Amino acid sequence: MSKLFEPCTLRSVTVPNRVWMAPMCQYSAAPDGPDVGAATDWHLAHYGARAAGGTGLALVEATAVSPEGRISPYDLGIWNDTQVAALRRITDLMRSQHTVPGIQLAHAGRKASTAAPWQGGGPVGAEAHGWQPVGPSAIPFAEGHHVPTELTTDQIADVVRQFADAARRSLAAGFEVVEIHGAHGYLIGEFLSPHSNHRADAYGGSFENRARLALEVVDAVRAVWPEDKPLFFRISATDWLREGGWTADDTVRLAPHLKERGVDLLDVSSGGNAAGVDIPVGPGYQVPFATRVKEEAGLAVAAVGLLTEAEQAEKIVANGEADAVLLGRELLRTPSFARDAARLLGGEVHVPDQYLRSV
Repeated sequence: MSKLFEPCTLRSVTVPNRVWMAPMCQYSAAPDGPDVGAATDWHLAHYGARAAGGTGLALVEATAVSPEGRISPYDLGIWNDTQVAALRRITDLMRSQHTVPGIQLAHAGRKASTAAPWQGGGPVGAEAHGWQPVGPSAIPFAEGHHVPTELTTDQIADVVRQFADAARRSLAAGFEVVEIHGAHGYLIGEFLSPHSNHRADAYGGSFENRARLALEVVDAVRAVWPEDKPLFFRISATDWLREGGWTADDTVRLAPHLKERGVDLLDVSSGGNAAGVDIPVGPGYQVPFATRVKEEAGLAVAAVGLLTEAEQAEKIVANGEADAVLLGRELLRTPSFARDAARLLGGEVHVPDQYLRSV
């Protein structure tokens, strides 16, 4: 039997296969008004299509724990009950198709208040629904970007509470997996890296201090997230900087601390915290980082990054390089990737009655 289509059980949640959907922003929520940050019919159709395609677990895109935590004015949020009700439609649909619903909780930090990618992706001001971003230090992501306001320790405590509140709402919205976004140069990743964190207090300087926010968020979320439901953490394994950044060694060092605090799986990506960095992108280029965490830290991992072929995904799981694969752009191109891969590899996935004639 195909290893890619074996179930994966984390705590009490069993995912029917190991083809999972990576969180990918859709930039399609209302930027203001009573429905600000709420999922729309676009989101329902988008996630429903991948669930109907046999995807085992789908992680809803970076969902902001506060208004200023959005990447763009058009991001999803989970800071109020209107947003919860809209997300419940999505989780109900996913579950009806045997897909486990997950959500990524996020705060964009200094990379907040930007336009959608197809609008250039640059920083926006109040005239375009923008706001003043915050960060660990008053250092902009790149030239021309907002200079963030350095968070006070009281404000950091507020962020931790916002993540916990978001986890409570995620449960009310019907999610079975929560992922904390600590990657790609957003707030938690900004605190982790000495490239973006120049603080001189308890949240900056040493490895232990720079990891403090990440661990406080994990503790706060795990305290309110049910014991029988899994918690993921997404990390950028490296900033890809020659010096002065977060490294693969740092990731391996952090992983056991996450594990002992109740993180069940590390979603291993890379980059995003420094502009203009040369990254050796190629098929499966991030998989070795995930494998190293799995081998050295003993933590379950999911691999992501230019995974596009069924045989490639099967090899990664069958060889023990990762416990699951997270597909991004390939699932945008092919919503039925899991069903197509199952046909090719001899696996089985749920097929909606309406689509049985296609099998």
